[in-house]
Amino acid sequence: MAKILDLNLEDETRLCALGTALSSPVRIQILKLLYYNSYNVAEIAEELQIPTSSAAVYVRSLEAAGLINTKIQKGSRGSMKICSRKYDNINVALTSDDPNVDKVYSISVPIGCYSDCKVIPTCGIASEKGIIGQDDRPDTFFLPEHYSAQILWTCGGFVSYKIPWKFNSPVHLKRILITFEACSETFNYKEDWPSDISISLDGHECGTWRSPADHGIRRGKLNPNWWASGSTQYGELVTLEISEDGCTINGKPSCSTNLHDFSFCSEKPITLRIENKPDAEYVGGFNLFGKGFGDYEQDISISFVYSD
Repeated sequence: MAKILDLNLEDETRLCALGTALSSPVRIQILKLLYYNSYNVAEIAEELQIPTSSAAVYVRSLEAAGLINTKIQKGSRGSMKICSRKYDNINVALTSDDPNVDKVYSISVPIGCYSDCKVIPTCGIASEKGIIGQDDRPDTFFLPEHYSAQILWTCGGFVSYKIPWKFNSPVHLKRILITFEACSETFNYKEDWPSDISISLDGHECGTWRSPADHGIRRGKLNPNWWASGSTQYGELVTLEISEDGCTINGKPSCSTNLHDFSFCSEKPITLRIENKPDAEYVGGFNLFGKGFGDYEQDISISFVYSD
């Protein structure tokens, strides 16, 4: 995978150092030497037929500009500095983002890419090609093929997903939006079958959505032909929004949890959990639909709205 250095006109110090480093034909020749191999300073001097002291000065300039990696290694007589290429490409953006316009980082998580689960029959998973494993066997949810699932159903329990936090530096997070298609679950289907489906993020409760039914009165718009009528067909779109003021589900206040309750870092993934709590008023199970089932062509969508 290519290593890319991205800069813009706000990186003034870095750009000046980069310009200085690239202003010398000899320093460019050193970068060419490091296309495919690593060299120590003495070897660079020999290859370019320049004094070792001059090679050392050029290497320090490239090192200061962050264009090469250097590592001190013991040699037969003292130590030597080994030089290697650091980047494959340099991109310099000559425009900048409007600070008044929010940025959005979005990730789509397939239904089958859960990291943990506890399911209760009736339960099962299926891909666009067919049922995975066997119906009503909780161990089916741990088959390797579960990653290809486009629909899952259970009469209770939970599924959880790991979401990467891509930012290495602090950002001002303004909103988190989580959207998925879901409905209740019972044998075959039932249009009057409420279920309290709760959502939590990193262990923080974000609210509960009451699904009115296990929808099956008509076929789902995206369901494959092999999927039988007379069973669950589609869900409703559920949107959780977390802001500085609290949480809402489909625009209605759901919980006091707010953005200040979270502390995300790139070293630890975020955990999203969707579940029927055992003490809920209606433990009516749930179906989750991927982009190949139901009415909405999407997987679980997570968006982070932020500014630098």
